[in-house]
Amino acid sequence: MTTRIDTRFAELKKAGRSAFVTYVMAGDPDLTTSLNIVKALPKAGADVIELGIPFTDPMADGPSIQAAGLRALKNGMTLKKTLELVRDFRKDDNVTPLVLMGYYNPIYIYGVDKFLVDAKTAGVDGLIIVDLPPEEDEELCIPALKAGLNFIRLATPTTDDKRLPAVLANTSGFVYYVSIAGITGAAAADANAVGDAVARIKRHTKLPICVGFGIRTPEAARAIAEKANGSVVGTALVDALKNSLDAEGRATAKTVNAVAELTAALAEGVKGAQQAAE
Repeated sequence: MTTRIDTRFAELKKAGRSAFVTYVMAGDPDLTTSLNIVKALPKAGADVIELGIPFTDPMADGPSIQAAGLRALKNGMTLKKTLELVRDFRKDDNVTPLVLMGYYNPIYIYGVDKFLVDAKTAGVDGLIIVDLPPEEDEELCIPALKAGLNFIRLATPTTDDKRLPAVLANTSGFVYYVSIAGITGAAAADANAVGDAVARIKRHTKLPICVGFGIRTPEAARAIAEKANGSVVGTALVDALKNSLDAEGRATAKTVNAVAELTAALAEGVKGAQQAAE
């Protein structure tokens, strides 16, 4: 089965360029604004969208994304409403790949079987569940693959050649390489180190490799795009959203545009990598 993710990366490979992958938190700062932001991302240049599932204990996330999740939860965001957001997005866009990223607890509480049916029906293409290692593949990974969803795994600077085969065993769609050891938004990605890591992982898999954590500027996005199959930006977009809010943390007339404008600038950076490679 070919997913939207598979199709998009095949198109990008044919075009000779890397993907620009954006991350935003579902329901931040409220459901309506969040939907408008997600709708704006493809128009601004996003090739793939990662949509965060709000959770109370996001252990891999830095302060910015933690705060985004808390804003969403405060305004009543749930996993069920996240899937409603995806359904509403799909009314106007049936081609942009959409990945849910988060933690297992909300899915476990929702019920794995029900979640997979509802996610597939809503229009979700893949899952990144950061706290489920390969040893727990029977919990969600294998059922997700059987349901026709990509299951995207994280590889990190500490994932050595001995560990990589286990990490990659049931991974599909793409591999998400975490460029730094630590939480999101904590440090800048080193393009040269990333290039070495991507080359090493490519010896183990034919899947596209996208790099995230530590990419905040168009220049950084371009540098990473020249080394990998995709650049992932999350914290910078979440910060742009936060900086547009009013004193009470509510959306303003600037909020959607703030995220869209930074997305467009970052997308130009990624596209510039294609020109550099030609």
